[in-house]
Amino acid sequence: MTVTDIFLETSKVFLRPVQPVDYGSFWALTSLDKDMWEYFSLNLSLPVQLEKWIAEAVQGKNAGTRLPFTIIVKATGSVAGSSSIGNIAWYDKRAEIGWSWLAPTFRGTGINFHAKFCLLYYAFEVMNMERVEFKTGVQNLRARRGLEKVGGVAEGVLRSHSLLWNGNRRTSIYYSVLKDEWEGYKKTIFADLMDSFKWSSAASNNE
Repeated sequence: MTVTDIFLETSKVFLRPVQPVDYGSFWALTSLDKDMWEYFSLNLSLPVQLEKWIAEAVQGKNAGTRLPFTIIVKATGSVAGSSSIGNIAWYDKRAEIGWSWLAPTFRGTGINFHAKFCLLYYAFEVMNMERVEFKTGVQNLRARRGLEKVGGVAEGVLRSHSLLWNGNRRTSIYYSVLKDEWEGYKKTIFADLMDSFKWSSAASNNE
């Protein structure tokens, strides 16, 4: 089966599709801080769960239901984490950015900001979405600050929303960016990144 691979980049990051061979690079990062998986459905510091996560990402890409990306730091070529566009509703022109994690080493470096910009740009400018949404644990303050930094607007809390890997249930908070807000953000929040953004595509045979 032939699918289309998408590549996104700014001056700081390069995003390419997640591949099974990413396991080694991911494992070197996901095992660094086991506490970072507190609010996740899977614990990617566990080899079996990381393998499952990668398999689901690749399956989603091949099925056309998800665009999972490996985040690479352009200056060093180092893998920093991953993020995806998924839950794509073409009729409603809505998608979600999620399945996101960043290794502790790269926090506070602007990598997450650049990666989220790439995904927002592609969702609004190429996929022609009217709404992009995010969700995270209501107690995950670091993730919430990151979403607010890219212009995410808090919408509401869903109590006991999802099952976590440790058997606990997560109360989630939704954020979103709308198309008209994005138009403003291009001139404000993301003004310095607009000129450096590039995207490309290539056919990939996944038989």
